[in-house]
Amino acid sequence: MGITKMVYLDSITFPDEDAEWDFRVSLQKTCYNTLYPFCILSQAGLARIDFEPITLLYGGNGSGKTTALNIIAEKLRLERSAPFNRSNFFEDYVNMCRARLERAIPPGSRIVTSDDVFDYMLSIRGLNEGIDRKKEMLFAEHYEAKHSAFQVRSLEDYDALKTRNSARRKTQSAFVRERVMDNVREQSNGESASFYFRRRIAADALYLLDEPENSLSAAKQRELAQYLEESARFMGCQLIIATHSPFLLAMERAKIYDLDARPVDIKKWTQLENVRAYYDFFARHRDNFEI
Repeated sequence: MGITKMVYLDSITFPDEDAEWDFRVSLQKTCYNTLYPFCILSQAGLARIDFEPITLLYGGNGSGKTTALNIIAEKLRLERSAPFNRSNFFEDYVNMCRARLERAIPPGSRIVTSDDVFDYMLSIRGLNEGIDRKKEMLFAEHYEAKHSAFQVRSLEDYDALKTRNSARRKTQSAFVRERVMDNVREQSNGESASFYFRRRIAADALYLLDEPENSLSAAKQRELAQYLEESARFMGCQLIIATHSPFLLAMERAKIYDLDARPVDIKKWTQLENVRAYYDFFARHRDNFEI
């Protein structure tokens, strides 16, 4: 299997504080409660992102990593499913950004948010619940058909007769399986989320992922990290990911922007505050693991 590292989006430049001030002065009205997304990335000192096959945006809540993803997605007009906070000035801000492409953005490129994954899990749960209700009805129908007396009085009773004969020939489970699709495989939320990413991420495309570790156990996060690495290395995918998961941050050859730093800086995953907190915690409890 050959290595096909791919970069579609080379860089994006955001407006600096001077450009943002000029825009604010140009407004005829000054009574807006917020100019979002203005003054978010500039205050963090983030003027430009240069991308690799895997680029990670690290930071806590309010750091601007999700805002940056949404700006990039809108600038490139990527597909999306879940709505987001556009605000009155989102389009103005996006128009002031400059994106440099290494090559054309492939069809199928998209942004995937936590809401997309959550909606998928709800759909699976709803489908299972609907099938379960249908199965309960069929269990009752099987019992009624097998044990009740029945006489054919008209042509309308013919289907009921076939059901009765089928019920007598088959076990309850076989009877139900014949009349309803197999239930969707029971999955935990984490398993459903993991399956969603494997289903959604195809070859040769650009993907923006907003905290894909949500709903995933540590083991599933490691599996996802491996799959994402393989997608970038062998499938021609470019990935831009907002995350604070140490398992994703540790992906090989990933470029990490620390949006908690002032100004924003490029760091190794072992230098990040969140990762260091995990390291210090387990170091203090090392003896408990060596018993």
